[in-house]
Amino acid sequence: MNVVILAAGLGKRMRSDLPKVLHALAGKPLLAHVLEAARSLKPGVICVVYGHGGERVRAALNHADLLWAKQEPQLGTGHALAQALPHLDPKAPTLVLYGDVPLIRTETLQALCSAAGKGLALLTVELDDPRGYGRIVRSRGKVRRIVEEKDATAAERALREINTGIMVLPTARLKAWLAGLRNRNAQKEYYLTDVIAAAVADKVPVNAVQPGSAWETLGVNSKGQLAELERIFQRGVAAALMQDGVTLADPARIDVRGRLACGRDVAIDVNCVFEGEVTLGDDVSVGANCVLRNVKVGAGTRIEPYCHLDEADIGARCRIGPYARLRPGATLAEEVHIGNFVEVKASEIAARSKANHLAYVGDASIGRDVNIGAGTITCNYDGVNKHRTIIEDGAFIGSNTQLVAPVRVGAGATLGAGTTLAEDAPAGALTVARARQVTIPGWKRPAKAK
Repeated sequence: MNVVILAAGLGKRMRSDLPKVLHALAGKPLLAHVLEAARSLKPGVICVVYGHGGERVRAALNHADLLWAKQEPQLGTGHALAQALPHLDPKAPTLVLYGDVPLIRTETLQALCSAAGKGLALLTVELDDPRGYGRIVRSRGKVRRIVEEKDATAAERALREINTGIMVLPTARLKAWLAGLRNRNAQKEYYLTDVIAAAVADKVPVNAVQPGSAWETLGVNSKGQLAELERIFQRGVAAALMQDGVTLADPARIDVRGRLACGRDVAIDVNCVFEGEVTLGDDVSVGANCVLRNVKVGAGTRIEPYCHLDEADIGARCRIGPYARLRPGATLAEEVHIGNFVEVKASEIAARSKANHLAYVGDASIGRDVNIGAGTITCNYDGVNKHRTIIEDGAFIGSNTQLVAPVRVGAGATLGAGTTLAEDAPAGALTVARARQVTIPGWKRPAKAK
């Protein structure tokens, strides 16, 4: 089949310089959600009709499987679909989707395609308040035409069945139908909806299908509507997680902006954000107000509140935080402790090592059973290049220590508190590098002038 996604609208009510279809829902552009739904049908052609901000749209989502058709100027939905005609296989049906309707489900689209057969099928929905939508006009139960609200009579405006715009059409008939459109309406536009009356006149079967939920058909025209759809999406994610056994302290206060895979007996507190690909093993707990992006967490690990973990790999039975930050390249083995206000970047930390307070570990390889004292810093950057620090198994790093990379601390070594280590520390020995303490007798603190 062919899929055409209409994505040329300006989106004035978004009040933004960003093209409407590039505004994010659940961490990715609205148009990306629609493309995902389209690809799930495995169509032969996917054509995106673009217009306002089009080059930005193409740059953001220009994948090899997409064809592009530019609509300029924008003269309505019928005119938009006409721009895609040269790209379509006339022997296959054409599904029309919209770049700002991101929650449409694969199951609904499959039902719509089945209902079309060799004719035409519309996706409609009944609303208690249908204001702003085109109405479905039936005769003896059959769809006869669609009338836009601005062109409708009072009786037609009272109808509750509305047009979602999503439809499947016989492509071989489209060229003639689109050529016959006229813009004699309040908007002076060429409406794709007028094709329905043409199909009826040509005795082409027109069927209507309704989605499982009305929210599947909701579009985004303002920041308020975008926020509403975000909550709908996240409620669905939360429900699926709880169905799989995840404990959520409050299902209304979780945001998943990617894929979150959870083992058994996972618990997630409030206001947590998961971005990209996140995997939580069995018995993992995540405290309140944490952000995890592209992170893998081993079984039994406890993440305390207010942690920020980004592209990190965390082993089993670790304890992270509170207020810890793991940056890209942080790899922790089992039973590692990373405490409050500790930052780890591009470093490997082996089993049972600890950095519990106020430390920075960057570009380092830390062995097993290492203790890193409060205030310790790996000085990894010389202003031009990054250098590595190596701390071997069983070393003890005293508080307020600076390790000036490249430097190595041998196995079982101890560094005294306050040491600035600029040369390798031998294994099994105590190394202290700090200024000698001096007391000056008779010294008086300066006093303010009167």
